Amino acid sequence: MRSFTLSDFDFALPPELVAQHPAAERSASRLLDGTTSPPTDRIFRDLPSLLRAGDLLVFNDTQVVKARLFGEKPTGGRLELLVERVLSDGEVVCHMKVSKKPRVGTVLRMVGGFRATLLGRWPEKDGALFRLAFDSDDGADPYALMARHGHVPLPPYIAHADSEDDVRRYQTVFARAPGAVAAPTAALHFDEALLAQLDAAGVQRASVTLHVGAGTFQPVKTENIAEHVMHAERYEVPPATQQAIADCHARGGRVVAVGTTTVRTLESWAASGEASGDTRIFITPGFRFRHVDRLVTNFHLPKSTLMMLVSAFAGYEHIMALYAHAVRERYRFFSYGDAMLLARAGDA
Repeated sequence: MRSFTLSDFDFALPPELVAQHPAAERSASRLLDGTTSPPTDRIFRDLPSLLRAGDLLVFNDTQVVKARLFGEKPTGGRLELLVERVLSDGEVVCHMKVSKKPRVGTVLRMVGGFRATLLGRWPEKDGALFRLAFDSDDGADPYALMARHGHVPLPPYIAHADSEDDVRRYQTVFARAPGAVAAPTAALHFDEALLAQLDAAGVQRASVTLHVGAGTFQPVKTENIAEHVMHAERYEVPPATQQAIADCHARGGRVVAVGTTTVRTLESWAASGEASGDTRIFITPGFRFRHVDRLVTNFHLPKSTLMMLVSAFAGYEHIMALYAHAVRERYRFFSYGDAMLLARAGDA
């Protein structure tokens, strides 16, 4: 099999194709149907006609939290925190953007009137992330403090500050489990009317949870992609979803993953046998998929791990041709952009 390097996953993307705002209606986004030859330009609300009764759509039900927080050091120096996860003991793990890192024990004054005490690094003593304890006069937990005082953690390629529209639209309509700092963006195209159409068409639904971390935007810096170290993300595959997948395969249906986070969750479970935990799964061409037959996904950043994942799924040459088509036809890219439907390579 061909050996791939980072440069293989590069492509020229005109900057104006990076979507800064979502489509006026969720299901009015464009959908590039990559299961036909040549590919077909569609609208996302066409999806029910592309699936069959007995197929199973699997969604990621994570909920984006307002994880971006602002504050200052005792010296007055400004800082920004991005909460990566809330630990079981109520402490938080954060990325920190500040001119000079404060020392352990420093109490940071946060916008909104609460305090954050720096406890150390995470996950090791020299780890890249920071462990902090939040404290407020009313004893609110970290999720409540983020809900009150935080900002939507829009991706770095979205240039505007978060607005009330982002609070609503950078969240799926079925978000349930708080913990993500980035949306599972392929699922942003689904609205209640489309879900009702899918139900009426006999397409089944199930959910997994993967709390998307900021590492999803982390660039791959090594030309030898095998040297890249994946970030860790928490996942769970509930028993009901495990059964739904078994039932789907038994009846000859297709498991349709909505988004790369769902793929990573299902294939982590398949590879490890563990239905919950942390995953660092890195899916590159040559990977053998065990659960996913179809994939609904947005268009990803050049040279990203997600480009590698979709290339592994649908075939490298096919993906590069689809991306060239999408650029030519002026599809909108990344989190607020359009979507495509892919079949697993070798699958009819």
